[in-house]
Amino acid sequence: MTVIGQDRPGLVESVADLVASHGGNWLESRMSRLGGQFAGILRVEVEPEKEGDLVANLKALSSRGLTVVVHSDRPEAEPPVGHVRILELVGQDRPGIVRQISHALATHGVNVEELQSECASAAMTGETLFKAQAKLRVPESADVEKIRQNLEKIASDLIVDISFAEFEAEEPISKPY
Repeated sequence: MTVIGQDRPGLVESVADLVASHGGNWLESRMSRLGGQFAGILRVEVEPEKEGDLVANLKALSSRGLTVVVHSDRPEAEPPVGHVRILELVGQDRPGIVRQISHALATHGVNVEELQSECASAAMTGETLFKAQAKLRVPESADVEKIRQNLEKIASDLIVDISFAEFEAEEPISKPY
């Protein structure tokens, strides 16, 4: 499910209480405060006969300013295949950075599994820097060197530093800043 609402204390608790009261189990989640809004995605497990009631109660949280969208989880047909790589980018902020990078990746069939980004003030100059880190799934058939060359060309055009490296651990990326 995804949840979004004006950030305030108790939002996670209200969802957790409903999950627990329906005998559910909180499996995994990613949640954050972005621009004053609370946004999250989470997976819970609940007995099939209790799913309808849980969903109805979650939707009722809209009266408290929390929008919840539920999508039933179905097992993946096949586990993801390909090499996991980490892409890191730092450069002066400007519109279109994510669009150009994501287009280059999609052209090669690369899946963006996780993406974290922020704009921050540079320590020495005070200029706004754009920083991003992405966990990517690169297909076995993809030409990694060609992907690297395309990313380096974009980095040169945008005047940003880019890193495209192998990733060994199968865990969430950590915020690099």
